[in-house]
Amino acid sequence: MRLETFQMLDKIETLDRERQTLVALAHVPRSSPVFDGHFPGHPIMPGVLLLETMAQAAGYLLMALNDFSRMPFFAAAKTANFRAFVEPGALLKVHAECVHLGSGYAVMSTSLACRGQRVSDARLTMRNVPFPSPALEKHVVREGRRLGALEAGTVC
Repeated sequence: MRLETFQMLDKIETLDRERQTLVALAHVPRSSPVFDGHFPGHPIMPGVLLLETMAQAAGYLLMALNDFSRMPFFAAAKTANFRAFVEPGALLKVHAECVHLGSGYAVMSTSLACRGQRVSDARLTMRNVPFPSPALEKHVVREGRRLGALEAGTVC
């Protein structure tokens, strides 16, 4: 994770296009300015960043299902539950599953686990649109390769 640049995922562990699921890993950094104020003496990962982590996993799953031809944007969280604190240094396993793929939108079921225990889950709606700029498309494809969602030889 690079919290300051909102790069929440470190690696995609599994991507199953048939089942429309993705599992990714996210290492929470041991130190970050984010923890200076959240909270002094008791640093924990902000819930909004946990939600962003789940949204990014959902987004990369959708991009993989669409062969990186469209850009998903987080549109809504129907439910979001935070069951336990996530501390600096934690290794998170991020799960995303496509529940419904519609015309321009997708509903995703997501969750985070730490040491085998669920710490958060959310049902997210993602808006799926053409890439708004070539620079964003290039960046997302590069990140997809880095994470393992897109084979290095694939051309979009």
